[in-house]
Amino acid sequence: MPDVGNRFGARGGGGPARCHWQAPTVTTTVLVTGATGTLGRPTVDRLRERGLDVRALSRRTGPGLVTGDLLTGAGVDEAVVGVDTVVHLATGLRRKDPDIARTLLDAARRAGVGHLVLVSIVGIDAIPLGYYRDKVEIERLVTESEVPHTILRATQFHTLVEQLFAAQRRLPVLLAPSVAVQPIAPAEVADRLVDLASSAPAGRVPDIGGPAVRPLPELAQVWAGARALRRRVVPVRLPGRVFAGYRAGHHLVPGPAYGRASFEEHLAG
Repeated sequence: MPDVGNRFGARGGGGPARCHWQAPTVTTTVLVTGATGTLGRPTVDRLRERGLDVRALSRRTGPGLVTGDLLTGAGVDEAVVGVDTVVHLATGLRRKDPDIARTLLDAARRAGVGHLVLVSIVGIDAIPLGYYRDKVEIERLVTESEVPHTILRATQFHTLVEQLFAAQRRLPVLLAPSVAVQPIAPAEVADRLVDLASSAPAGRVPDIGGPAVRPLPELAQVWAGARALRRRVVPVRLPGRVFAGYRAGHHLVPGPAYGRASFEEHLAG
């Protein structure tokens, strides 16, 4: 099998290239947090397609769901009992992401979980967003925990780019920051997560990104065309360190692309 770093193209800040393909471990039961989210749904589907026993953790109750609240800890210990691998995707819970990571890691350690797979975001240690600082803290917690782990960083999803434009539906024009992005399909990130969850813990693995780096104003025009909207796209150059980090390309993954589905294909789907 080829070297994972060569296949997916590790970037300078995208994690050490020491992570080579390893023979899959025997994984029978997988717990997925954030299982009902944009990334969680395809991840759960693909794990089940491989014949694995999947516990989809949610604060809600329903068919195929395991109820547990990572904010309060209620039901989490019970959810991880007998679990071989945890795939941690839950995020955006009122700036409590580091707290829920601690809750999950403590429960995983007590239950003797053998592998935790964490999804993260490319560029979080170089772009001073509050949300990104939380992600850096979560990576630190995972790395310093006693739980064997794998950390994968991915670029922004096609769905996030689409939401940026859809949120402006009441504006007479379409504003687009003058930065480039490299969006990727959530289903393709799910494919990589499933591969990692089915293999031995590997630490920080090479980042993955979408098939192309494209200016946001260009994608705004694509989105408006796909929605048959006749609205002028207005590029906006925003000040500050956050957008300086984006303009510097810290959120991009150079080298061979991992993702294949374009933004146009996402919108058509």
